[in-house]
Amino acid sequence: MKYKIIIFDADETLFDFKKSERNAFRNTMLEFNIEYDEGYHLKIYQDINSAIWKEFEDGLITQEKLKLERFKRLSIKLNAEFDELAFAQSYMSHLSNASFLFDDSFALIESLHKNFRLSIVTNGLTAVQENRIGKSAIAKYFDNIVISEKVQVAKPDPRIYELALSNIEHSDKSSVLIVGDSLTSDIQGGINSSIDTCWYNPNRIVNTTDIKPTYEITDLMELMRILKN
Repeated sequence: MKYKIIIFDADETLFDFKKSERNAFRNTMLEFNIEYDEGYHLKIYQDINSAIWKEFEDGLITQEKLKLERFKRLSIKLNAEFDELAFAQSYMSHLSNASFLFDDSFALIESLHKNFRLSIVTNGLTAVQENRIGKSAIAKYFDNIVISEKVQVAKPDPRIYELALSNIEHSDKSSVLIVGDSLTSDIQGGINSSIDTCWYNPNRIVNTTDIKPTYEITDLMELMRILKN
């Protein structure tokens, strides 16, 4: 087999982050006694959150500032008065306890760990990801879990992958495969690191960018075929 090390992204690759986000945001809004309309409020928050994480990927905002800034922008957009710090703390608490795997994640990881060394590299907040990933049913199968806030470097910066490989004392990049759902984070990070990539694209999004993955799959279990070949 060509590959020995598989580095996975976490959210929207193995974990259903949208479900976690939906539950955490709803619980936080209700906790702050804001009359909640999911179709309206969640969409606004997701747009703000997506934009600010893209700013983080581009180096325009720190992860520390991001934690509070997204809720400042939310309060302005909703014209709602609430303590942004308390709101952020409540949201992250709810989010850290909302861990949901995609249907195929457990079967895939349980199978792969018999023949491959597995790692996770995630752009996330330490307090949230350590709990969500660490307490999941698949956590025991990973040799290494690298969280961007904890190591102070984030995808697509190649240093985060260098750190992940250093942690498991593996230097041969030709035997490593990165699997993730984000072209700008996971796939670009792999390209920046000279590591092969597999884009998980369940929604069959047309890639109109110049970012070209080594492989593309629409179903997690398709990864088995790639690895066997």
